[in-house]
Amino acid sequence: MTAVFRVGLVRLVSRGATAPGTLLQAQANALPAAFMQKCNISGRTMRGGPRCPKVAPYPYKTKKYNVISAFFDKTSKRFDENSKVICVEGPIASGKTKFAQELATELDMQYFPAVDLDLIYINPYGYDMRKLDPQLPPSCRSYDVKDFCRDPNHELAALFQIRMYMLRVSQYIDALQHIFSTGQGVVLERSPYSDFVFMEAMFRQGYISRGARSVYNDLRQNTIGELLKPHLVIYLDLPVDAVQKQIKARNLEYEVKSKVFTEAYLRDLEALYKQQYLKDIAGHAELLIYDWSAGGETEVVVEDIERIDFLQHESDPHNKKMLDWRFPLESEWCEARIKYCNEKSDLMNYFNVPRFDVPELLRSADDSKVWRDVWFNAPGMKYRPGYNADVGDSGLLTKSKMGINEVF
Repeated sequence: MTAVFRVGLVRLVSRGATAPGTLLQAQANALPAAFMQKCNISGRTMRGGPRCPKVAPYPYKTKKYNVISAFFDKTSKRFDENSKVICVEGPIASGKTKFAQELATELDMQYFPAVDLDLIYINPYGYDMRKLDPQLPPSCRSYDVKDFCRDPNHELAALFQIRMYMLRVSQYIDALQHIFSTGQGVVLERSPYSDFVFMEAMFRQGYISRGARSVYNDLRQNTIGELLKPHLVIYLDLPVDAVQKQIKARNLEYEVKSKVFTEAYLRDLEALYKQQYLKDIAGHAELLIYDWSAGGETEVVVEDIERIDFLQHESDPHNKKMLDWRFPLESEWCEARIKYCNEKSDLMNYFNVPRFDVPELLRSADDSKVWRDVWFNAPGMKYRPGYNADVGDSGLLTKSKMGINEVF
C-alpha cells in the first residue's frame, strides 16, 4: 500500500513533465528543447573541453532521495548525451582496467573498477578480516580470488563466485545511483550481466557442484531483473594463447602458478562470452568488439562510440534495444531513482533465496556462532562505522547521522 501511495504521489507532483528519453515523440510534438536529450555520446575532443553539468549533482552519498525529495528535485534535468552506462568486458589480462580508465577520462564519466572480495574482507578502518582465519572454523574462513587460483576445487569456491556476483550487483546499483543523481555517465569493468560466464566455466571444469550452480541461477533470476541493462558493452577480444601470454607477462604469482587458467578453462570462458553473453546483451545494448591482441587506441574506440545513435530504435515500440531506459514520464525517472538511491538494502535482500539443499553453501549453527563472536569483536566491527571508540572514533555522544545505503 505504501508503494502504491509513493508511486501515485510521485506521478502527481511530476504531472506534465516529459522525460528526455522520449526524444522522437518530443520532436513530433515540437516540445521545448529542455525536454530533449542528445542521442550521441561525445568525448572531450568533440566537446572541446570537460563536461559542463546542467545542474549541480545531488549529494546522494550523504542525503537520501525519497518521495518528498521528488517534489523539489527532478531527475531528467541532469541528463545529457553522456548519461549512459558502459560496461567493458573481456578475458582475463586483456587490458580492461587501463582501457576503462582512459575511456572514462575521455568521456568525462565515473569509473567503477572491477570488484573483488577486499570489499568484504577489508573493513572501513582498513583492518584485514582475513587475519581472523586462525580463530574461525574452516567453513567460515576467507576465500578470495587468490585462494581460488591456488585451490579451485575447495568447498568454498561456489560461495566465492556467488559473493562476486553479489558485489557486482551492489556496485551496479551504486553506478545507477550515480547516474540518476548526477547525470554523469559511468564506465564499469565487468557487470552482473556477464558474471554467469565464470560460474558456468567453473561448473564445466568441475570446480563447483550442480546444486551450487542451481542456487546461483536462482539468485541471478531473482535479482538481475531489478537492474537496468547497460547502454553499451565493449568487448576486448584476445585468443586463448594471447591470454596465457598476458597472464605470464603481468607476472602475478597466484595467476602464473594457478591450476585454474588452463586452456580448457579459458576456452570455456571465451565460448560462454561469445556464444551466450554477447549474443544476449546485443539484444538490448549497443555492442562494440575489438581485437585487443596487440592492445589498441582508446581514441579510436571513442570515435566509434560517437557515431552510435542510441535512440535510433525508439521509433519501434517492439524493439528491445534500450528498452530498460525508456521512461516516457518524469515520474517514472523519479521512481527509478528512489528505487536505486533509497532502497538498495531492499534490493540486496532479493539474495535471500531459501535453498538448504547444497551442503557446500551451508554452515552449522555452531560454526556461525563462532564466526559472529569473532567477526564482530574485530577492530572497528562492534558498531556502525564512525561509532567505534576502539579504533579512534570520537564525539560518539553528539553524532546523529547514520550512513546512507550502508550495504556492502
